[in-house]
Amino acid sequence: MDIGLHLGSVNLRHWASVAEEADRLGFESLWIPEHLVVPVDVAGSPHEGADHPPIPSDIPILDPLGVLSHLAARTERIRLGTHVYNIGLRHPFTTARAAVTVDMLSGGRLSLGVGVGWLRAEWDAVGLDFDRRGARVDEALAVCRRLWSEPVVEHHGEFFDFGLVAFEPKPVRPGGPDVHIGGDGPAALRRAATVGTGWMPMNHTIDDLPRSLARLSELAERAGRTDPIEVTLAVDDVRTPTDVERYAEAGVTRLIVTPWTRSRDASDGMRRFAETVLAQA
Repeated sequence: MDIGLHLGSVNLRHWASVAEEADRLGFESLWIPEHLVVPVDVAGSPHEGADHPPIPSDIPILDPLGVLSHLAARTERIRLGTHVYNIGLRHPFTTARAAVTVDMLSGGRLSLGVGVGWLRAEWDAVGLDFDRRGARVDEALAVCRRLWSEPVVEHHGEFFDFGLVAFEPKPVRPGGPDVHIGGDGPAALRRAATVGTGWMPMNHTIDDLPRSLARLSELAERAGRTDPIEVTLAVDDVRTPTDVERYAEAGVTRLIVTPWTRSRDASDGMRRFAETVLAQA
């Protein structure tokens, strides 16, 4: 089981120091959240059953791939991820270029978690069709994968249209960085099974996983895929090696944890978790 940390609950001022300490303690990965913009007038929630957004419109937000480029220079081993990047809000040129920058600067340590997004007002603010976001994400991913792997690319699609372009440098990892598909519905499972390094369920409990993982395996087999699909789950109930084992038995391959309640306690929380869980996992 890989164990990562989520920086979303840590004050931005502490991200670099937390990253350095996490790298030293042996955590496998770091993950940061993302929004392009949060309009003042919003409705909805990414969490099933919730009737309001979990974030205020004035929350401080930094560009995630810019931040990961900075953290790449402050760390040596730990993987650097987005949980998750709203890829559909950008032109794939923008995403591919920013991702390959992190990839090169980190020596291939980028894990690009992507999703279709849940905040209609954010898509409205950018002038994009929220109801067609799934198809736009599929096309954006396809273009990025080609830019990362082919010498020259020409594309004429529903959302993006361009003549021959070259794209250099190519990522450290042949074919591009790891792409983890966030989401819970049939389309997310399809993307994870066909183009994702892994799947990142957002609203699944441990009891929900077996049925979805069986469906994921079925889709992957149908697509002719033989390599394993990573399953990454953000949790708040892991305190012991036994807790980790429960998730491993359910099919999870990576847990994202936040072993602190306040930013000032992050370092102590990480150290305690490393001593009691990482050392035994």
